[in-house]
Amino acid sequence: MSRIRLGQVDYLNCLPVYHPLEEGLLPLEAELVKGPPTTLNRLLLSDLLDVTPMSSIEYARNVDQCLILPDLSISADGRVESILLFSKGPVTELEGKKICLTSSSATSVVLLKILFEHYYHLDVEFETVAPDLERMMERADGALLIGDDAMRAHQFVIQQNGLYQVTDLGEAWKQFTGAKMVYALWVVRRDYAEHNAESVDLLSKTLLDALKIGFAQYPSLMAKAQQRTGLPQSVIEDYFQIMQYELGEESRKALLTFYDYAYKSGLIDERVCLQVWGE
Repeated sequence: MSRIRLGQVDYLNCLPVYHPLEEGLLPLEAELVKGPPTTLNRLLLSDLLDVTPMSSIEYARNVDQCLILPDLSISADGRVESILLFSKGPVTELEGKKICLTSSSATSVVLLKILFEHYYHLDVEFETVAPDLERMMERADGALLIGDDAMRAHQFVIQQNGLYQVTDLGEAWKQFTGAKMVYALWVVRRDYAEHNAESVDLLSKTLLDALKIGFAQYPSLMAKAQQRTGLPQSVIEDYFQIMQYELGEESRKALLTFYDYAYKSGLIDERVCLQVWGE
């Protein structure tokens, strides 16, 4: 296997896949490159990574450059606990207000814009800033956070006796569409895959095997998750029960529903077909 440059989103939701790779529980001839989703998206599209978890909306915007690795995603059917809108009042009262968007994500930003337009029917002002809840709320009436930032901010709000209202975008999407939500996909650059088919096949299998081993090593997975995030064990356990990692027929259909609304909102230029490696 040639040495692959493999992106690693350094969030809790990716840990079950990457924990066995970090601990050497599976052979992997690859360079792991950590970063937030937006950074890894950019690195892959700049030919500085070969494979990475990619925000699902960025795949839709770059289908000509990417292929989806099969049977693996970051998804949830309803509440997700790590894609959260914090607001000073009810979401339905945010008409004309400013919302600060995290600079760490692409999919969640599009999801929020879709929900505001098609579900809540609100017209708001958006500003993209660094993910820091207190500073965001000094500037605006709402703040979108993702990943570990969102989960830690949620714990802070709970400790402050519900300082802000918290809306789970996965739950709102489920209420709106009845569908689950696919937040990220593992993708490979097309040109890399064309010249390294065996390496891509092996890495795809390795990632799926790693996911199984990650959950089989549950005590050490939990210990690492707590060490990295500082979140309570009960929160982490609940999160790992919520997260789904498959990419079956239901997930693909839900993903196309998301893309359909993104197209209707003018957030992607054309309708998308899923192109999966090996199919």
